[in-house]
Amino acid sequence: MNTKGFRRMLFGEKMPDKNDPQYKERYERDVNAGRKFAQATRLDKLAAKIQGFANRNKILFLVMVFGFVIGTFTFNIYRLTKAYRHGQEIRSATEMQDSLLKERHKEPVAPIVEPTQTRQQ
Repeated sequence: MNTKGFRRMLFGEKMPDKNDPQYKERYERDVNAGRKFAQATRLDKLAAKIQGFANRNKILFLVMVFGFVIGTFTFNIYRLTKAYRHGQEIRSATEMQDSLLKERHKEPVAPIVEPTQTRQQ
């Protein structure tokens, strides 16, 4: 690997600026592709409706967004504490096998006795 490629791998390339003539065409092509995708999937109309609702009801929108974030955060903490408290004791494979064998042999199993049949000759 040459030193220029190695330096580029370590330090990365310079971030392209949208006004830089070298990257301007690529930037415009990417923006147009994003717009076409948004129009095809109607995400642009959905975003406009959400933005309109947010502009009309600023406090309600903020309450909904932050309520969702806080609710998700508290649910994650709840699940973490539940998982932490559930904790299982660590047992080796030998201990698990011994406990299964003891449980199996705890109750004696009575042999199945079939009724004897008399032979007629």
